[in-house]
Amino acid sequence: MAGKVLGGRYTVQDRIGTGGMAIVYRGLDEVLGRTVAIKTMLPQYATDPSFAARFKQEAQAAAALNSSYIVQVYDWGKDGDTYYIVMEYLRGTDLKSGIRKHGALDCKKVAQIGSQIAQALSVAHRHEIIHRDIKPQNIMVLRDGNVKVMDFGIARAKNSHLTTDNSVLGTAHYVSPEQTQGKELGPTTDIYSLGIVMYEAATGQVPFEGDDAISVALKQVNEQPKPPSQINPNVDPSLESIILKCMQKDPAARFQTADELYHVLRDYMAGRLQAVNNATGMVNLGATTTINGAKTERIIPVTDPTSTARVTRTPRTSRQTRNKPTSAQERARQQAELRERKARRRRTLTILGFIALLAVVGAAVAMFLNNAETTRQVPNLLNYTQQQALQQIADSDGFFERGEVTSEYSSTVEEGHVISQNPVAGKKAERGTKIDLVISKGEEPKETVEVPDLKNLSPTDAQAELAKVGLKGENGDSVYDSDVEVGKVATQSPKAHEQAKEGDVITYHLSKGKESVEVPNVVGDYKDNAIAALEEKGFVAEVDYDYSDNYDNGVVMEQSKTGTAEKGSTIRIIISIGKATIDVPSVVGMDQASAQNTLSNAGFSVSVTNQNSDSPAGTVIAQSVSGSISADADRSVTITVSLGPASSGEEEQQQIDESQG
Repeated sequence: MAGKVLGGRYTVQDRIGTGGMAIVYRGLDEVLGRTVAIKTMLPQYATDPSFAARFKQEAQAAAALNSSYIVQVYDWGKDGDTYYIVMEYLRGTDLKSGIRKHGALDCKKVAQIGSQIAQALSVAHRHEIIHRDIKPQNIMVLRDGNVKVMDFGIARAKNSHLTTDNSVLGTAHYVSPEQTQGKELGPTTDIYSLGIVMYEAATGQVPFEGDDAISVALKQVNEQPKPPSQINPNVDPSLESIILKCMQKDPAARFQTADELYHVLRDYMAGRLQAVNNATGMVNLGATTTINGAKTERIIPVTDPTSTARVTRTPRTSRQTRNKPTSAQERARQQAELRERKARRRRTLTILGFIALLAVVGAAVAMFLNNAETTRQVPNLLNYTQQQALQQIADSDGFFERGEVTSEYSSTVEEGHVISQNPVAGKKAERGTKIDLVISKGEEPKETVEVPDLKNLSPTDAQAELAKVGLKGENGDSVYDSDVEVGKVATQSPKAHEQAKEGDVITYHLSKGKESVEVPNVVGDYKDNAIAALEEKGFVAEVDYDYSDNYDNGVVMEQSKTGTAEKGSTIRIIISIGKATIDVPSVVGMDQASAQNTLSNAGFSVSVTNQNSDSPAGTVIAQSVSGSISADADRSVTITVSLGPASSGEEEQQQIDESQG
C-alpha cells in the first residue's frame, strides 16, 4: 500500500495503526502539501455491503461534526477496491497507552479529559449521533495535553436503519448495560462508557474483568463497580461520585446529557462542586447466594438525591432499646416490614435461581453448538499480547489451534503484541485451523543520518531528499520569509546537517514571501513611546536628533516611512532637541577693535558707546548681550568703551547729570 496514490491526490506512506476493520496510514495530501491520516478498510470487508455502508457512515458522521475535541475528517472515497477516509493527522498517543505507561492519572487531569470528551459527545448528540464505542483506545491525547475523540466506525444516528437489530459492536469492557441487552440506545449510553473511561483513568484499571467478552458484558448488567477510592485512595469523593453517577445501571439515573456532565466536571475542576445528585453508593448486606457451587455476594445500590458516593449505615439499636414495650400499631408495622423483607428475599432467590438455570441451559446450548459447528469466524487477535492471543486460541474449545509464532520489527505495534495473523480475522475457517501469529519486536534500531538542507526546495523535492537518507517529511505552518520564494522551504527542524535517527520526522515550513504591515505614525510622540510602537509592529527604529522651532525637546518631528513596509525593515525617526541657540562671545576687557572683530566674526552687528571709568581708555567695560541666545533672536550687541578717569569738572558735571537724571 505504501507509495500508492488514492483519489489522485493522497500518497500513502507508512502504517501507523491497525483496527478491527481498517488500517491507518500516514499520508501526504499532494494538493495542499499537508500530512494526513488515511484509514483504509481491510480487503476482506470491502466486498461486504454492510461493512462498506458502515465505513461510509463513519465518514459522513464524523465529517458533520465540528469540534476541537473531535478528529476532523477531510475527505473519503473509493479507489478501485479500496475504501478510504482522509482525516487530520494527530501527534500524540491514545489514552489507553498512556494509562498503561503511567498508571492512574491525577484527579484534575481525569476531570479535564472527561470534560473534553463530554464536549465532543455533546456536539455529536446534538446531531443525533451516538458514538457507541467510547473507550481509551479511541481517545487521542495530543502533545499539548488536550484530547480528540476518534473512530466513529460504529456510530449511528438515532433514526438510522443501517442494521435490523441493535447488536453490540463496542468493546465489552466499556459497553453500557442496555448495549449488552440489545435495547434502544441514547446519549446516556455514551455517558456510561465515558464513566468507565474516567474510572480507568482514575484507578489504572477497568471496573469489570472476565475470562471472555460475554462474562464481562454480563458483569456490566448485573454487578456494581468497586468504588474508585477503594482501588486508588487518592481519588477524592467528588470525582468518585461523578464517575459512579455516569455508571448507573439505569440510564435514567445517569447524567442525562453530555453537556450536563461537562458543566459538573467544569465546576469540579473550579472547586465549585458541592454534591452530585443521585450518585451511586453501595452497601454490602453480607447476603450470599450459591450458584453451581460458587458463592455470590449481593451488592445493593442505594440512591439518595442529596448524597455523594459515601453511604452511612444506621447504628444498631441497643438490647435495652429493643426490649422496650411497643404499641400494637408499632408491632403491626414491624411485622409488615418483616413480611416484606421475606417476600423480597424470596423474589431475589427466585431471580437468582432463574439466572442459574439460564446459565446451565446456555452452557448446554453452547456445548451443543460447539460440537455441531463446522466453520467459525477467525477471531481478531491484532494488537493483543502474545500471551493474550494464545489464550484466545486456547479458549476456542479446540476449534482453533496454535500455529507458527514468528516475530519481526514494527514501528507501529508495541513490542510483544500481534502485528498480523493468518488466517485473517473474520474469515470463515474449519475446525482444527491453525492460526499463525507475527509478534512485534518493537521498533528496529535506527541508524544515525545527517539531515539534508531543504531550504528553497519544493515540498515534493524536500520529501525526495529526506527519503534518500531514510527520513520523513512533515509540512508545518507556513512562515514569512523575504529571501525565499513563496511555496518553497524557508526553515526546517531539526536544522540542516544536524544528526537524526533514520525514520525520524523532519518538519519544514514553506515561505509565504514578504510580510508587509502598517507603519504606525509616531510623529508627535515622545521618543520611548515611538520606539515601542515601531518595535511592536516588527520594525527596527533608527534614531537621529535635530533642532526644531515647532516640536518640544524629546518629541518625534519626522519619520522616514509611512503607510506599509516590509516587517523587519528600519524606520528612521528624528527627535527634536528644541530650538537652536548660539553663544554670544564675551568681549569685556578687550580693546575696542578686538571686541568689534570678535563679535563681527560671530555674526553680530556692533554699536559703541563711551563712558568714563577707572579702566584704561579704549577698553570694553560692558556689553548689552551675553551668554546663549536663541538662534533667531536679534543679533546686535552694544559695547561700552572706557574713556578713562573723568576730570574734576567732568566728575561734578556727571554728578549733576546723575542727580537730575
